[in-house]
Amino acid sequence: MRTPVWVGVDVGGTKILAGVVSEDGAVLRTAGRATPGRLAEVHHLEEALTGAVLEAADGAPLAAVGLAAAGFVDSSGDRVMFAPHLPWRDEPVRTRLSERWSAPVFLDNDANCAAVAEREHGAARGASSVLMVTLGTGIGGALLVRDTLVRGAGGMAGEFGHMRVVPGGLTCECGGRGCWEQYCSGNALLRAARASLTEGPTLLTELCGGDPDRLTGPMVGVAAGAGDRSAIAAFTTVGEWLGAGLANLTAAFDPARVVVGGGLAVAGEHFLGPARDALASSLVGAGHRDLPPIVVAALGPAAGLVGAAVQARRQVEGTDAGG
Repeated sequence: MRTPVWVGVDVGGTKILAGVVSEDGAVLRTAGRATPGRLAEVHHLEEALTGAVLEAADGAPLAAVGLAAAGFVDSSGDRVMFAPHLPWRDEPVRTRLSERWSAPVFLDNDANCAAVAEREHGAARGASSVLMVTLGTGIGGALLVRDTLVRGAGGMAGEFGHMRVVPGGLTCECGGRGCWEQYCSGNALLRAARASLTEGPTLLTELCGGDPDRLTGPMVGVAAGAGDRSAIAAFTTVGEWLGAGLANLTAAFDPARVVVGGGLAVAGEHFLGPARDALASSLVGAGHRDLPPIVVAALGPAAGLVGAAVQARRQVEGTDAGG
């Protein structure tokens, strides 16, 4: 009989990524699916999850599955109460999928999972307190203090992406207006880059064939790496919004380190430089205090699924799951 495997799944707004994770945090095999989206039927999302999990497991039995969900997870870790980019609304996700997969399931917010992974195996090691911000379709967040996740009374702390930064601003998928993630996220990057296409031919224009709807985040990254001014300007805009938001969070929590993860983090210094400048210029008392370093998540886009698998393993083994 094959050895049971520990699987972590990052359930994002645009894609699902499942992976078999070793005890030392290495991702051994992955499988992906497109996320059906927030207007889809719940069973379509859970069928996509099942397909990704079983493909990643490749026929091996499941020891446990950890789910890193881009949504509000209740304090019991059973239900996704709300997810701006997913169809789950007060759904008993852990119970239902555990029955479906005949395996223990651990459920947590995606940014919490990413923070645990970076604490165990990445850029958060050794820091007394860590602010984790994940940039993808939207923004996720988590706070670790002395190796413990700050979850809040209902388990829903860290939803930094839905802080209102522009009253009456852009409409957000959560139903509000002016949320931080509308100005600092993968969606915000694409909005800024698409607006630049009207300014004349650029490498961005060439990459998307002149069709703004075909423009993707990786295209913007390629163009910025080649020195395209429009792409660099889009990253700068997102970076400045990142730094402004981090200034508010630093004023509130005074973290020792800020770790930026998610799909957008692979762009690195294209937006982290502007973010550091904006943090320094926006933070109250910046000239009289130490600024937290802003670093890229060492585990990249896999941090969420690694952290979910770490916590699933510890839940089954009866050890601390990170607060």
